[in-house]
Amino acid sequence: MTKTSRWLSKNLIRIYAVLGFTYLFIPVIYTIVFSFNNSGKSNLVWRGFTFNNWRNPCGAADVCNALGNSLKIGFISTTLATILGSLIAFAVGRYAFRGHGFINSMIFLPMATPEIVMGSSLLTMFIGFGVNPGFWTIVIAHVMFCISFVVVAVKARIASLDPRLEQAAMDLYADERETFRKITFPLVAPGIAGAALLAFSLSFDDFIITNFNSGNVNTFPKFVYISAQRGLPAQANVIGSAMFLIALIVVLTAQFVGNRRKTTA
Repeated sequence: MTKTSRWLSKNLIRIYAVLGFTYLFIPVIYTIVFSFNNSGKSNLVWRGFTFNNWRNPCGAADVCNALGNSLKIGFISTTLATILGSLIAFAVGRYAFRGHGFINSMIFLPMATPEIVMGSSLLTMFIGFGVNPGFWTIVIAHVMFCISFVVVAVKARIASLDPRLEQAAMDLYADERETFRKITFPLVAPGIAGAALLAFSLSFDDFIITNFNSGNVNTFPKFVYISAQRGLPAQANVIGSAMFLIALIVVLTAQFVGNRRKTTA
């Protein structure tokens, strides 16, 4: 075996990792770089470096209105989906009842249904009930598909709990409510927080279901889709870059806190 082949056999996984991460982050790097483009009306060609887009992220028409709608829809749908999904996760994960297996299977149905089918079906349902598509139809649609992801995430956290901790609390004369408040909920809280972040990212990023059920309400993904045909304004790249950086900071902070707890435990 030659030196080259030995080197490749030792570093093949590293090479795959570098190529994989390069493939994943090229669109992100492109988005960040073109947020500094002195683009004017079109952002298809690099025309020079500028900070003006970051100083005035609302410079493009309707971009901040669309962003505001996406944030409001995301917060409302995330709150509702997290509450309902967590309750379902506790019911399915902790209790045995008639129809348990059927409900457990149905949880995955919205996740497996193609978005275009779900979006068109919801639109048909809203029209059948005489409801005009708009802000609240988007919220209802987002809650419907986010609940499944919340249930799966929270249920996985519940399944990992050691029941002996709750039994020990009750042996020390804690009632069921106090045990849930001081033992169960703090242990499940990281799973609920992660499910909420997942639900918000899914809601904020959704285009297909939103496009069917939004009516005249514009969201950030819709704004990007409509603007892409004539060249996405640099302000949209600024918002996309800011959302990526915020998500990165949240992930790194959670990782740091988790590692800090492990070292102090």
